[in-house]
Amino acid sequence: MLVNGKPYRTVWMERGDVKLINQPLLPHRFEIHTAHNHLETARAISDMIVRGAPAIGATAAYGMAQVVMAAPNGPGREAAIRAGYEVLRATRPTAQNLFHALDRIWGAVKNLPASEQAGAAVTGAETFAVEEIEACRRIGESGAALIEDGMRVLTHCNAGWLACVDWGTALSPIYVAHRAGRRVSVFADETRPRCQGANLTAWELAQEGVPVEIVADNAAGILMRRGEVQLVITGADRIAANGDTANKIGTYEKALIAQANGIPFYIAAPTSTFDAACPDGGAIPIEERSPDEVLYAYGLTDDGRPGRVRLAPAGARARNPAFDVTPAALIRGIITEYGIVPPTREAIGRLLAGARKG
Repeated sequence: MLVNGKPYRTVWMERGDVKLINQPLLPHRFEIHTAHNHLETARAISDMIVRGAPAIGATAAYGMAQVVMAAPNGPGREAAIRAGYEVLRATRPTAQNLFHALDRIWGAVKNLPASEQAGAAVTGAETFAVEEIEACRRIGESGAALIEDGMRVLTHCNAGWLACVDWGTALSPIYVAHRAGRRVSVFADETRPRCQGANLTAWELAQEGVPVEIVADNAAGILMRRGEVQLVITGADRIAANGDTANKIGTYEKALIAQANGIPFYIAAPTSTFDAACPDGGAIPIEERSPDEVLYAYGLTDDGRPGRVRLAPAGARARNPAFDVTPAALIRGIITEYGIVPPTREAIGRLLAGARKG
């Protein structure tokens, strides 16, 4: 996708370093962050320099390649690789793509001779990233059929190319429809407390030339009631075997409002986001982040200086669950690289069985 007319990926590897678009700096500054080793890559994930389930997965794959490349030869090699694996695994608890990526790279190298492991890990990580790009492109093709000319779509958080390696999940159908010449516009929820909708979704849609308006999180209800929204699409961080879906906090509310107003609500995600071992949404771990994200706001002052301001009274306490779970019953369908599937245990089982064969 484009930044000032130049194509970029969200994450890539360059001579052993992991390169990432530094997302907390957006939209005010575009900068590439370099992680020289797996500890720095792990910190980039936990500090949300990179975020979004598919992008986290690709970053973890590259981080695992760094682990393998740096592991010492000899009897302690396997223990060192396992330790690096655990460091990366502990960065974020909710996004399934993280665990899928780590297990895939570890599985690809663990039975190889030590001399072949580093090359296989780097190749495996790049293959994983390229597959995620292709999956997101195909999600766009599948979901674009839902978007009619003149449609207004509401989305929550950022599930565009910044949340993936390229294309995105929820925004990919919008990009495909837009490039096909259909008139489509987007309402982007601001998505408190980190405001990924206001900061990231609005920025990348503008880069692509898609009309976008930022709306307060609690404005979605009146927009849907007035008939100003025809479709809601969000991404996902983990999809349970029964179709229950974890996504950025506030997604559940949007699904409830959409149902109350007869507006179709879709999830968009690659199969790497599905967790067949997770029976339902109640088993999905929900990350709680620092209360400061709720108590303060970050941005630019009127004179262009970056900084934060306190929103709450001194001494006030806050809770900050980063995700919620939308029950499958509220989801019209899940847009995947294999088409749109109903959010049922049977359909998801068939989808994942087919993906493994493919």
